[in-house]
Amino acid sequence: MSVFAFILLIIAAVLVVAVPVVLQRRRNRLVPRHAFDDGGEPVTVRGGTRVYRGNTLRHDESGLWELTVAGGDFDRGFAIGKLTEDLLYYQEKVFVEQIRRLVPSNRYLRFLRCFILFYNRNLGANVAEEYRNEIYGLSRFCSDDWNVIGSAYKRQLNYHSAHDIGHALQDYMMVGCSSFACRGHRSADGKLIVGRNFDFWAGDDFARNKIVQFVFPEKGWRFASVSWPGMVGVLSGMNEKGLTVTINAAKSALPLSAATPISLLTREILQYASTIEEAVAIARRRRTFVSESILVGSAADGAAVVIEKSPRRMALCEIADDCLLSTNHFQSEAFRRDRHNRRNMATSDSVYRLHRLRQLLDAGPVDALRAAAILRDRNGIDGKKLGMTNEAAINQLIAHHSVIFRPEDLFMWVSAPPWQCGKYLCYDLKRIFAREKDFFGALSEPEAALPADAFLSSKDYQNLLVYRSLKAGIEMATAARRKVEPETISQFLASNPSFYYVYELIGNYCLSLGNKTEACRYWRKALDFPLPKAEVRTSLEKKLRKHGKKS
Repeated sequence: MSVFAFILLIIAAVLVVAVPVVLQRRRNRLVPRHAFDDGGEPVTVRGGTRVYRGNTLRHDESGLWELTVAGGDFDRGFAIGKLTEDLLYYQEKVFVEQIRRLVPSNRYLRFLRCFILFYNRNLGANVAEEYRNEIYGLSRFCSDDWNVIGSAYKRQLNYHSAHDIGHALQDYMMVGCSSFACRGHRSADGKLIVGRNFDFWAGDDFARNKIVQFVFPEKGWRFASVSWPGMVGVLSGMNEKGLTVTINAAKSALPLSAATPISLLTREILQYASTIEEAVAIARRRRTFVSESILVGSAADGAAVVIEKSPRRMALCEIADDCLLSTNHFQSEAFRRDRHNRRNMATSDSVYRLHRLRQLLDAGPVDALRAAAILRDRNGIDGKKLGMTNEAAINQLIAHHSVIFRPEDLFMWVSAPPWQCGKYLCYDLKRIFAREKDFFGALSEPEAALPADAFLSSKDYQNLLVYRSLKAGIEMATAARRKVEPETISQFLASNPSFYYVYELIGNYCLSLGNKTEACRYWRKALDFPLPKAEVRTSLEKKLRKHGKKS
């Protein structure tokens, strides 16, 4: 975090201490009031499917949860909460535990709570009443265990801005999404096809319960989206008119107040737009507080567009040569001179991934199977080995989910765990929205599924599991300045030998034990491998300058 950002945090805390009553009153005026009580009507189970008032939830054998929900805003939220109560508890538990690991100090946690109160003072006013009501409905089934953070409703509302706040305040991003759209000669059948990886990582436990939800709202279009328990916003989705929405984070200036969370803006687009023109109009109406690329595909237009939206301006990138790519920087002329965007392009892995994505798309027309292969690609430009989990790869092996859309046919493929390496389940949204499917059984089309990645049967995958397991232990040992068995170090080095971080971490470990000579040797070795961003090289070189003189 920059010094400027830290100063603003202090100012925010002071303001919170000075005006907490005023802020609380402003927030309370927008808290929904629904006294509905179903008298304890139970959730029933039919053939493994949870059922509540015609709404359903089932756990597919692939590991995905499938949810169908209909009705008005509060009723939808209430039904979602009723059906997913155990999942809501687990999701909030692992989220709070992750925060605890990152911020172990109770004093700083209280400080952050004050900051969030100030920062989100206008959040409710920037969230449509429909979505406030839906969030309030599901919050009725959230635990009281974390009331010290805030009421269940306020916690759930704030969680919808967590991505935006973290995105705005950090000099790094926990996301590195890649997406594309092809049509015409770039598509195997000439029709529009859209693919995306949602590379958001907040821990394996956070990603454990993925929900594919099919929503039948009273107002607007029916739609499907992929998210986690408690999330009513849209990260990746398609509606009954064949309009698709996906989001990719970009670089932002530090805002002073919350606005509309990006996932709730994209929810509004998906629910109420049927064309690109309508999607753009909705995006213009809403003020956001982070920069984001919104890739919109449209069956009605036979086209796709990236809406580049920052807190201060908006621009469009249209499909060219039947192809449109998006990673984590803006590409339009309007943002060409933007200093945050230019710095992002120069220092992050976003441009590198865009070039690799273009290279893969140039190899031939894309169908669903080829789209999956592109989204699973673990190599760099010209097939260069990057090492597993490198942020410069399209497949960083951290994806919360991966999705492929064929808008004109209303087909949606969603990746099953792990990451985008499991099979892609195919959902025929025409059949689902027409209620031709049996909602008490599997909602996907088994014969149209895309097979799992052969990587899962390889030695490399076994090495990946070893790497991830040992990495956590060595990081903890380094922090505690505790020795690790030499065999463990050797095993770790052999598990992911093309990845720079293996050598950087062992260098850090050697330094923690006072061995500067060995530390510098490993850091120099790390510099021999592909580095995802400029700050990694800068950090390694700084450590070498500091500790190499006396080594």
